[in-house]
Amino acid sequence: MHWLADLLAAIGVVLNGIPQGIMAMSLGFAVFPTAFSFGLVGLINGVASSVAPVSFQAESLALVGHLGHDLRERSSIIFLGASLMFVIGLTGTLPLIVHSLGNQLMAAMMAGVGLMLAKIALQMAHEQPQFGWLSIGLAGVTYLISKDLVWTIAVSVIGTSCYAATTHYRVALPEHVTTRKLQFVRPQFSFKILRGALSLACLNIGANLSYGLITGQMTGQHPNPVNLNLLTSSQALADLGTSLLGGAPVETIISATASAPEPVIAGILMMLIMMLILLLGWLPKLGKVVPSTAIAGFLFILGTIVIFPENATTALHGSLSTVAGVTLVVTALVDPFAGLMTGALLKFGLPLIGLGL
Repeated sequence: MHWLADLLAAIGVVLNGIPQGIMAMSLGFAVFPTAFSFGLVGLINGVASSVAPVSFQAESLALVGHLGHDLRERSSIIFLGASLMFVIGLTGTLPLIVHSLGNQLMAAMMAGVGLMLAKIALQMAHEQPQFGWLSIGLAGVTYLISKDLVWTIAVSVIGTSCYAATTHYRVALPEHVTTRKLQFVRPQFSFKILRGALSLACLNIGANLSYGLITGQMTGQHPNPVNLNLLTSSQALADLGTSLLGGAPVETIISATASAPEPVIAGILMMLIMMLILLLGWLPKLGKVVPSTAIAGFLFILGTIVIFPENATTALHGSLSTVAGVTLVVTALVDPFAGLMTGALLKFGLPLIGLGL
């Protein structure tokens, strides 16, 4: 009955990814070309026997939505960011970058991202208070009772959507979001896009390291079966193609498929199911009746309770606690790239002039 357990794990991760896919549509991303990202990484994982799948990731979507003004800017940020990550993955420099910066600064950056997610959630609630605050309330109560993110996202999104149905809520999604055609989006380059791409790359470095290794640990295999360079390269390659077609980014996630009897097969099943949902156009049908702010509760819990406390504890306990604190605050107020660069300048620059923090 291994196949049934693999299938159930895959379906669970798909259900977790659907609300974040709806969030991607609310940011103007086309879901049809995104299907090919799931297919590509599924193929690579099958050939390489990798247990780490990709899916829609709330953190990267929120960051790109915050940094980019429209679809072209957001797609350009993803394209350039994915180009940087592809080079990093192909050259195997990810471990070197992480080792140079240190776990404290990486954790500080991730903690700052947690606060950034909470801020975005509150902004969403302010824009659509009747749905946003309900989502945050449902998510808070559900997480306090269950301590489970899957239940949290399910109850908050479904509950908010049911309430929205009573108000006859409908949203007209742009044609390029719902169409099952491929349309080229020409990248543009500017200082703003470069900053955005560097911020997205910094977030992905931290997410690949933490989420990727956690997924590997869930398999119970030793040593950890996740190849970070392969994960980084395949994810970046998928984003490179779909960003040129206006598709949404797919990133590393903590996936319950890793705890299935056959984690590689379960992860591939999850990505194939998601690909089928996108190719058949089922997600846009949901997106028309589910408020984008239904995801606000999940973002708030993810940022304040899941990401921030653990990473802040790691960041603020050690010899570089002050530098890590500055990194955390700058990340939360500006972006991940500014936060990491500030931390790196303080870590390596102050000793050169005989100062320390």
